[in-house]
Amino acid sequence: MQHSYLVIEGNIGAGKTSLVNLLSEKYNGKKVLEGFNDNPFLPKFYEQPERYAFAVEMSFLSDRYHQLNNELRQQSLFYQNTFSDYSLSKSLIFARANLEKDEFDLFNKMYQVMMSNLPKPDLIVYLHRGVEELQKNILKRGRDYEKNIPDDYLEKIQDSYIQFLKQQELKVLFLDLNETNFINDRKSFEKICELINQPYKTGVQSVIF
Repeated sequence: MQHSYLVIEGNIGAGKTSLVNLLSEKYNGKKVLEGFNDNPFLPKFYEQPERYAFAVEMSFLSDRYHQLNNELRQQSLFYQNTFSDYSLSKSLIFARANLEKDEFDLFNKMYQVMMSNLPKPDLIVYLHRGVEELQKNILKRGRDYEKNIPDDYLEKIQDSYIQFLKQQELKVLFLDLNETNFINDRKSFEKICELINQPYKTGVQSVIF
């Protein structure tokens, strides 16, 4: 694996965790998975987004920072590669979509301080899927508090991701997966691995499956 610290990003239901699990198994790498079940505000947010948006975003920001700070700064004799199904930037992306301007400005100040203390990924792989496919994947995993996520919310998160990725001086591989099922289709997974293992310049590189 060419990249020692790889981040898989994408919308809700894009397949981030599934790809991290496959990559860590193939390359015997360390995986960092987000503990979404630990956020007590998330179910409340989906019921009353305006009331709980700031609380849920601040809670995620704190939890993500502490986990990444602990995981990424630990030296390991057993793993050469680290695969994560999120980055701290995920907090900024969701906050931009969910918070009012004054709340976002305060949130952004905290984010910038935390972000300066974390290493940058060697490559971000963004998994792009259409909203209809995202909804199918969300339904399959069966989390009660996600079952009523509206299409326009997923579209808003998608737009926030794309806006963010275009603005960053990072190496980004944008994979438009359509209906690609890399979990059950080994050829698709191996193609993704081949793409990930190539050198990239700073900016967004797009590949359509």
